Amino acid sequence: MAIHPTAIVDPKAQIADDVEIGPYTIIGPNVSIGSGSWVGPHVVIEGHTAIGKNNRIFQFCSLGAQPQDKKYAGEPTRLEIGDNNTIREFCTFNTGTAQDAGVTRVGNDNWVMAYVHVAHDCQVGNNVILANNATLAGHVQLGDWVILGGFTSVHQFAIIGEHAMTAFASAVAQDVPPFVTAHGNRAVPSGINAEGMKRRGFSAEQIRRVRGAYKTLYRQGLSFEDAKAAILAEAAAGHDELAPFTRFFGQSARGIIR
Repeated sequence: MAIHPTAIVDPKAQIADDVEIGPYTIIGPNVSIGSGSWVGPHVVIEGHTAIGKNNRIFQFCSLGAQPQDKKYAGEPTRLEIGDNNTIREFCTFNTGTAQDAGVTRVGNDNWVMAYVHVAHDCQVGNNVILANNATLAGHVQLGDWVILGGFTSVHQFAIIGEHAMTAFASAVAQDVPPFVTAHGNRAVPSGINAEGMKRRGFSAEQIRRVRGAYKTLYRQGLSFEDAKAAILAEAAAGHDELAPFTRFFGQSARGIIR
């Protein structure tokens, strides 16, 4: 380990042999950090926090602090961060609460820019991009490949489906279906993330089907239940690109943006 002499690392912390820890950083006793990770200066990692391999954590981050929830009574809740994440300056990730699963999770290969807040019990998938000052309230779920524009704020318990994207300064008060782009305060749908789909290797036919699902939800005058049934039938016919809708509809409870 390359630990700067001014860093304070509790001897009970489990730190892989090749982890680098910068000046004035503080690591608590219930923290584990996996191989290949780099922690910059002036970082505080506390609580029951598990960080995987090959992560880069920049200066002034606070990871694993107690949840900002008045019901929290000192329970040993957790923060889990996967592998290959970049977490830029001044980010704050809190542990979970006993009222939920007790764990806040951030997956793998995520790009988290400065001043991002991930509140208690959030579940963040893989390959997610959170631009500067994106803010997740408690219990938010982000699917894989989600992109949140700078200053996006997400209401507690909201779900944002796979491959969805928000514009700058969006205020998300309800669930955002997979592949949908959203903008505004309150956020409203504005098409599908076709460019992102192209970059991830979706075919023209797959994009066409997803666009058809979007029109079923928003352009055909159907009730939500009828639109959902039609999309689920298409997904059941073997169109794998529509599988994210099946997962989303199985979780969504707040209603979708309109």
